Amino acid sequence: MPIEIIDHNSKEYHQMIGLRYEVLREPLGLQFDDQELAQEVEDILIGFFEEATLLGCCILSNKPDEAQTLKLRQMAVHENSRGMGVGRQLLLFTENIARDLGNNTLMMHARQEAVSFYEKLGYSKVGDRFEEVTIPHYRMEKALG
Repeated sequence: MPIEIIDHNSKEYHQMIGLRYEVLREPLGLQFDDQELAQEVEDILIGFFEEATLLGCCILSNKPDEAQTLKLRQMAVHENSRGMGVGRQLLLFTENIARDLGNNTLMMHARQEAVSFYEKLGYSKVGDRFEEVTIPHYRMEKALG
């Protein structure tokens, strides 16, 4: 299977940081800070690989203030791999992990331009639009049946 859990601070993790920077941060003129990356040791890091090349990735984080809910973060798919099902497969994989860990909800802060992608996969907007990392986002959720 091309999707796997990535160990924090591994070679694959550093590929993941590079992809996330390229897709999510660099276009906004933002950087990662060391403290932010250090906190990811507690997260579930997921990568979609073709041979040894990382095509997409995402992170699952606990939501201590929301029981049985995991947060999807930092979903990134390489520009050349978009429209090939990489994001969809990553999302379905994360839903299975969340379910297997006993969670009943997966939520995220979705960039406005990604809302339709998540809606096609059963996610719904919750609440009003808000700004995060300088751009519009929506909280989105899906009940994991």
